[in-house]
Amino acid sequence: MVNREHKDRLFKMIFGREEHREWTLSLYNAVNGTAYDDPSLIEFNTMEEVLFMGMKNDVSFLMDSRLSLWGHQSTPAPNAPLRCIMYLGRLWTKEFVGKRSLYSSKTISLPVPKCVVFYNGTEEEEEECVLSLSDAFPENKRAEADVELKVHLLNVNKGYNRKLMDACRPMYEYAWLVSSIRENKRTMDIEAAVNKALDEMPQDFGIRDFLIRNREEVQMNILTEYDEELEWQLIRQDERELGREEGIELGSERRLIDQICKKLRKGMDVRQIADELEEDEIHVQKICDIAKAFAPEYDTEKVFGAVQEKI
Repeated sequence: MVNREHKDRLFKMIFGREEHREWTLSLYNAVNGTAYDDPSLIEFNTMEEVLFMGMKNDVSFLMDSRLSLWGHQSTPAPNAPLRCIMYLGRLWTKEFVGKRSLYSSKTISLPVPKCVVFYNGTEEEEEECVLSLSDAFPENKRAEADVELKVHLLNVNKGYNRKLMDACRPMYEYAWLVSSIRENKRTMDIEAAVNKALDEMPQDFGIRDFLIRNREEVQMNILTEYDEELEWQLIRQDERELGREEGIELGSERRLIDQICKKLRKGMDVRQIADELEEDEIHVQKICDIAKAFAPEYDTEKVFGAVQEKI
C-alpha cells in the first residue's frame, strides 16, 4: 500500500517546483498571453505551511512585477476569492512589508496580484469565469463595498480551454493524465488506474519521465486527492440535506408571515394573532414590528425579506 503522507498536489509537483520553472513559465505565458523565454525570471514565494485538506495546494511567484497566485481545485470554488485575499494578506506581510511600518509616509510598493484557479473536477463548470469577493456580500449592499478581489477560474479538464492547452504543452499532458486515470477508474481500483495511466502515457510527453521517476509520490498524491473527492462528496451530501432542512424551515416561516400579514390587514393585534395561530407571542411581536413598515398592504414577500435581514 502506498504511504499517504501528505505532500504536494500533482498540480504543484508539475507547476510549482524550482526544477520545473520552464513548465511554470509555459503556463504563465499561456494564461497571460506573454512570450517570456527565460525561466530564471520566476521567483517562487509559495508559503509552504499553507495546506488545504493536508496538501500543499497553491503556487505563488513573482514575474515581471506580477504576483501570480495559482490554486488547483477539483471541487467548485465559490470561496476562492476569500481564500486568495487571506493568502495575499499573509504573503504581502511576509514578503513585502516585513519590518517596515504600515503607517510610514512612503507608499509600500507591491506587485500586481493575478489570481487564477485551475479547476479539473468532475462537476460541470464553465470553461472560464470570474469569481468575485463581492459575491459573498449581501446582494443589496455590494455596491457599497470598498474591497474587491477577482479570481479567474479556468477549467483544465481534457477538451476544455483548447487555446490554453495548445499554448502550454505541460498543461495538456496533465489534463490527459487526469482524464486517463478517471477513465481507468471505471473498471479498476484507483491505484491500478494510476499505474495504468502512467504506463500508457505517450513517450513524447515532456512530463512523463519526471512522473515515472517519482511514481510513488505521484500515486500517493493522487490517492490522497481521490480520498479528498470522496470526502467532498460526503460534505456535499450533508450540505444538500442541510439545505433541504433549511428550505423546510424557511417555507414554514414564510407561511407564518403570510398568515400574520393577513390578520394584520384585518386589524388584529399581536395577542390575538399569537392566540389564533398558537405561536409564541414574542416571535409574533417581532414580525409585527417589522411588518409595520409595510402597512397597510403588508406585502408578504417584502415583510419576509425584511424579517430575514433583521431576525
